[in-house]
Amino acid sequence: MLVTWRLLADDPKNARFRVLRDGKPLTVTRQGAATAFVDTSGTTASTYAVQRVGDRVGPQRAMMWDKGYLSIPLVPPVDGVTPAGEAYAYTANDASIGDLDGDGLHEIVLKWDPTNSHDNAHTGYTGSVFVDAYRLDGTRLWRIDLGRNIRAGAHYTQFLVFDFDGDGRAEVAMKTGDGTVDGTGKVIGDAKADWRSSGGEVPQQDRTGAKVLPDGTKVAPMQGRIVKGPEYLTVFEGLTGKALATAPYDPPRFPGGNPTPEQLAASWGDGYANRSDRYLAGVAYLDGHLPSMVFGRGYYARTALAAWDWRGGKLTQRWLFDSSAPGNADYAGRGNHQLSVADVDGDGRDEVIYGSMAVDDDGKGLWTKPLFHGDTMHVSDLDPARPGLEKFGVFEDIRSNGGLGSALLDARSGEVLWTTPADQDTGRGVAADIDPRHYGAEFWASNSDRLYDTKGREIGPRPRQMNFAIWWDGDLLRELLDGTTISKWNWERGTSDTLLLPEGLASNNGTKANPALQADLIGDWREEVIWRRADNRELRIYTTPFATTHRFVTLMQDPVYRLGVAWQNTAYNQPPHTGFYLGAGPNGER
Repeated sequence: MLVTWRLLADDPKNARFRVLRDGKPLTVTRQGAATAFVDTSGTTASTYAVQRVGDRVGPQRAMMWDKGYLSIPLVPPVDGVTPAGEAYAYTANDASIGDLDGDGLHEIVLKWDPTNSHDNAHTGYTGSVFVDAYRLDGTRLWRIDLGRNIRAGAHYTQFLVFDFDGDGRAEVAMKTGDGTVDGTGKVIGDAKADWRSSGGEVPQQDRTGAKVLPDGTKVAPMQGRIVKGPEYLTVFEGLTGKALATAPYDPPRFPGGNPTPEQLAASWGDGYANRSDRYLAGVAYLDGHLPSMVFGRGYYARTALAAWDWRGGKLTQRWLFDSSAPGNADYAGRGNHQLSVADVDGDGRDEVIYGSMAVDDDGKGLWTKPLFHGDTMHVSDLDPARPGLEKFGVFEDIRSNGGLGSALLDARSGEVLWTTPADQDTGRGVAADIDPRHYGAEFWASNSDRLYDTKGREIGPRPRQMNFAIWWDGDLLRELLDGTTISKWNWERGTSDTLLLPEGLASNNGTKANPALQADLIGDWREEVIWRRADNRELRIYTTPFATTHRFVTLMQDPVYRLGVAWQNTAYNQPPHTGFYLGAGPNGER
C-alpha cells in the first residue's frame, strides 16, 4: 500500500514523520525522505495516519482509496427544451477547488454544461449553466443556476474559487445575469427578463459559423445570442452559494447595455458578440498580500481586463486595462484563449500574462509583441539555465506575425528567445520536461513533428499527445495526459507508454479533451486528476500508484502553481505549472 502525505512550507526542513497503520506505529521516516511510504504488509482494509515527529497535534488520517480513485456521486440538472423546441441534457464539465468551509480540506466546484452549448461563432439557443459545490465525501453543498441570460460554451463562464479576503474560506466569483439563482434560491436581477435574441441576421466577415446568402454575402444568424441586457459580476459565499455582492460587469458590451449591431462592431470588432463575449478569468496577488480577481473580455480585437478586490464584505474595482484607451492600441488582438499569472518582474506582485502581452500589477501594460492570438500557453521556469520565467505559446494569425507557429519568450520583458515557422494555424503546443538528456523543458507543437530543447534546437520526434502534462509517476519528469489516458514519453524509442487508461470515463470540451481538473489535491507533491464518468453520474479523483524518492513542499503552496489551478478552467484549459524549475537535473538526474 502506498501512503503519501503533505509536506508544508512551514514544516522544518529536517522534519521526520511517523506513519501509523490501524492506530499502531509502523515506521518513522528519515530526515529528507519523501513524504511517501510503501507498506508491503498493508491491505485495502488498513487505515493509515501520519504525525510529524515532535508535533503535539495528533496523527492525521492519510487519504487512501482502495480502487486508486475517490468516487463522488453526481445528480445532473434536469434535461430541458429550448424555445426552438430542441431538447438538451447535461454533462459534468470543468472543475476547480477551494476550502469552502474552512476545515482545511478542499471542496470541489463543478460546472454543468448543457449538451447544446455553443462556441461564440455559432448561432443557437443553449440551456442554462449550473455550478455545484461538493465535499469529498460526496455531499453537495449547493447549486447555482446562472439562468437563461448567460449563454453556455467554453468562452462564456469562467469561475474563480479562492479565498479572496483571507478569512480561511474560499469564495466563488463569476459573471451573472438577470435571472441567475444563487445557492440559497435568491434571484439576481430581473427573474422574468429574457435577453436572448429570437432571430434576425447581422453582417459577418468571418467564415466560421457564417450563413452564406445566395449572393455570397455572409451573415450571422442571431437566434440564441445575447447582445443586450445588464451584465453582472457576483461573489458567492463558498459554503452556501449565497450571493454576497453583485456589481455591473466591467467593461460592458456597450455603455447602456443595448448596442446596435453597428455599435457593437465598432466597439469590439463584430456585431454578433463573437469577439465581445469571449471571457477569461484568473486570480492574482496584485498588492503582494491578498488575492484579487481578474476578469478579461475580448482578445481577437479590443482587449480589456478588470481587477476586483473582495475585502471586508465589499466588492471594489482595483483597475481596468483596456486596449481602446489612449496609448494601449498595440495591445489589441494579442490575447490568448487562456491567461497565466506570475510575478515575472520579481517585485513581489503578480502580473497577468494574457498571450502575446502582459499587464503589470498596477493595471498598466508591461509588454506586447506582434505575435497575436494563440490557443495554448505555458508559463514557468522552462529554461533553468537563464534567470526568471519563460512563456511558451503557439499562434493562429500567421499572416500577421510573419509565419510564426510557436515561440519562447522571456516572461518579464517579452523578448522573443526563439521561434518555429508555420504555414497555418498552430492549434496545439506543450512545454514540459519529458527528456532527462536535455536540461530544462522540452517544447512541441502541431506545426512540426519535432521536439525542441530550451534553445530551440531539434532533438528528436515529438510525442503524439499535445494536451496536458502531469507529474504522475515517481521521477521528476512530467507525463502526458490526453483525454482519459496518462502516458510516459520513452525518449529512447520516441514513443509513449501508457501508465493509466481507466474505463468508462470521459474528458471534456470535445477535441480539447481535458480533465475536469488536474491538481496536487492530496498526498505528496504528485498531481491528481479528476474525470467524469461517461454517464455524468460520477466524478472520479485518481491518484498516483507510484512510489517516489523525491521530497517537495505540496505544489499547492507554490504561488504560480496554485494560481494556475484557479485559472485552469478558463476557456481552453491548460495544465498548471510551478514558479520554479521542477524537472531532471543538469546531468539527467531524475
